Amino acid sequence: MSMVSTGRSVTPVAAAALDAVIVLVFAAVGRASHDEGSAAVGVLVVAWPFLVGAAAGWALWRWRSGRWPVDVRPGLVVWAGTLVGGMLLRVVTGAGTAFSFVVVAALFLALGLLGWRALLPRVLPRR
Repeated sequence: MSMVSTGRSVTPVAAAALDAVIVLVFAAVGRASHDEGSAAVGVLVVAWPFLVGAAAGWALWRWRSGRWPVDVRPGLVVWAGTLVGGMLLRVVTGAGTAFSFVVVAALFLALGLLGWRALLPRVLPRR
């Protein structure tokens, strides 16, 4: 369901901020589950590759379509960019990419990045 066709919308800035928060929560939860503490710098160290990947997904969708990725379909591109870009950057920087980490990251990021896009048309009032 497209937000354009339902008369509902979210600003690109708000959508990008929400995506960034989801990536930061992913990093914070991961660090906490491995008893690595919750220091902001540590969260940013884990999150930055995925934030760069998300930005790449946003840029790719915008470049190809001329639209902002605020719906589920373009959210798939943002999710793929976040996951693949993040993992590739982790590989080139020597960080771990164990299979279980990739699976957890894929599921958490899909739930977050696609979830709000799927729910938004149901919770935002019509314009």
